[in-house]
Amino acid sequence: MKFVSGMVVAAVAAMIATTAAAQGYPSRAVRVIVPSTPGDGADLLARAMGAKLQESLGQPFIVENRPGAGGVLGSEQAARAAPDGYTLIVGHAGSHAINAALYAKLPYDPQRDFAPVMLFMTAANVLIVNPQLPVRTVAEFVDYVKARPDQLGYASGGNGSSAHLNMEAFKAATGIAINHVPYKGSTPALTDIMSGVVPGMFVNLPPALPHIRSGKVRALAVTTLERTPTAPDVPTVHASGVPGFESLAWFGMLAPAGTPADIVAKLNGEANRVAATEEWRSRIRGLGGDVVTGGPEVFAKRIAADVDKWKKVVAQAGIKAE
Repeated sequence: MKFVSGMVVAAVAAMIATTAAAQGYPSRAVRVIVPSTPGDGADLLARAMGAKLQESLGQPFIVENRPGAGGVLGSEQAARAAPDGYTLIVGHAGSHAINAALYAKLPYDPQRDFAPVMLFMTAANVLIVNPQLPVRTVAEFVDYVKARPDQLGYASGGNGSSAHLNMEAFKAATGIAINHVPYKGSTPALTDIMSGVVPGMFVNLPPALPHIRSGKVRALAVTTLERTPTAPDVPTVHASGVPGFESLAWFGMLAPAGTPADIVAKLNGEANRVAATEEWRSRIRGLGGDVVTGGPEVFAKRIAADVDKWKKVVAQAGIKAE
């Protein structure tokens, strides 16, 4: 009985200590790792949310960019950090889903090594073509490519990029034969789509929007299951003859696994409060995305679903990380 009583006392003491730590959190600056370069979606969101959390929690949230290897370097650093709430990471679909599919020996596990805090934003991908290509719908694109098997190419921002995996999933769903033309980033790929060097590609909607609106590229369909408010006139791939086709770009905050649940809950609550404001919603719309709210379980579900999906695509297409 004394042993059991001692265990109960120890458990209660641990709970009290954890709650006290959360109540006093943060008592110093918080580091927010971004596993990509300044100016991209993860960086912009990390800085915007960090500024808001600093206002409400009273301590600096300092962004540190740690780019490299498609998000591997920064994510590994975050995974190895002390689980005390003073190191966070704003990850994305590449760093915390696609990488798990691409790398046989990834130095971190996106699910086991992290505690999701909150998913901030999702954004559609979009199938675009050069406006001179004689197709205006997904069905016409499929027919056009099928009439020219292995004669055409599609662009991507690089081997293993979301653009690459999206088209491979599309190929599997539609039975088309089209060759991969990898670029060193989405910007040069978009440039060659506009100039007609390569006929089409999947790309994140936000960077493509200005070119769609100017008529420099033609949008055939977005990869959300329902039309996105960001581009309401563009139909979905799902409703264009490829049922169930869905793919999202996303960004969200995570902590190292083992971070006290009360600290995760505190961060999630503050982030949800920010996400409910019109200022934040306007910012996300300006980035071409959709606001996401909810608890850590919403984010965990998204990561798990995407890891599973991209592992199947990578295996079927035989894609290897370079």
